[in-house]
Amino acid sequence: MCFALKASSPAPSLSHPMRRGTVAAVAVPAPGRPVVRTIAAAAVMSLEPAVTVPAPALAARPAAGKRGLSVAEAMSGVRANGKTAFIPYITAGDPDLATTAEALRLLDSLGANVIELGLPCSNPSADGPVIQASAARALAAGATTDAVLSMLKEVTPELSCPVVIFSYFNPIVRRGTGSFAAAAKEAGVKGIIIPDLPYDEMHAFRKEAIKNKLELILLTTPATPSERMKEITRASEGFVYLVSVVGVTGARATINPCVKNLLQEIRQVTDKAVAVGFGISTSEHVNQIAEWGADGVIIGSAMVKQLGEANSPREGLKRLDVYARSLKNALP
Repeated sequence: MCFALKASSPAPSLSHPMRRGTVAAVAVPAPGRPVVRTIAAAAVMSLEPAVTVPAPALAARPAAGKRGLSVAEAMSGVRANGKTAFIPYITAGDPDLATTAEALRLLDSLGANVIELGLPCSNPSADGPVIQASAARALAAGATTDAVLSMLKEVTPELSCPVVIFSYFNPIVRRGTGSFAAAAKEAGVKGIIIPDLPYDEMHAFRKEAIKNKLELILLTTPATPSERMKEITRASEGFVYLVSVVGVTGARATINPCVKNLLQEIRQVTDKAVAVGFGISTSEHVNQIAEWGADGVIIGSAMVKQLGEANSPREGLKRLDVYARSLKNALP
């Protein structure tokens, strides 16, 4: 069963360390009260090449801090330009929330069109071993729902792309559906994905989502019956999430060829944007999915590995920079 502990104290400041003075504060969450450690300026500066973005790369992007761009608007803008949306996923709190904040800024600066942020859960039933391990590390490091939302409240005003929370339903129920939706809105979240919420049971939460201007993004899979797929695609907001495989998240050697036909089938039902996720990890994968006509490509487990399995947060951010940049550049 999933769980989310209530933070015992306010989340520490996560202001961008590269926008500060000679010493940067980096939060190191731990069970109980968070602590803060300092890193010498020279150590922080060694990270700058990994996160510095040339001015031309940002010239066409919306101004950061507006917090007004919805998921649907972000996807529409990409489609209008004849592009395919780059949608990376990372787990909140792995290895710590300060690194998550930096990763959000980094992915935004690299041109992410939407960012999925996984809320760590003790039983991530739709996820494979990589994200399961990531969630376990985040929980062990003290990540809580309150702390994640507090971090987002500080970071989202700096981002030019919308953030979508990927959460199992139990942490939402524990917080209270209305309370969670209101807190997510306050934190600057624009959408939410709940993989274990059955379509027939989503309507009560959807009312709370609508009240708080959260786009509820729904999933359809190769195993979804045709009539149910039509209902899901009509009801989904922001974009339709097409799961490429029957099974859990995790990198695969190849992309399921049925995705091409599923994209065509969905196109006959709705003109909403469709993004494909699960099992995508290489430049060849994103190229293939873009050629089949997807409006967006979601990369999860392979992205999570860069941060969570590195020897240090600094190395993880550098690895994330190189990997995310390579996939973004592979998209048409």
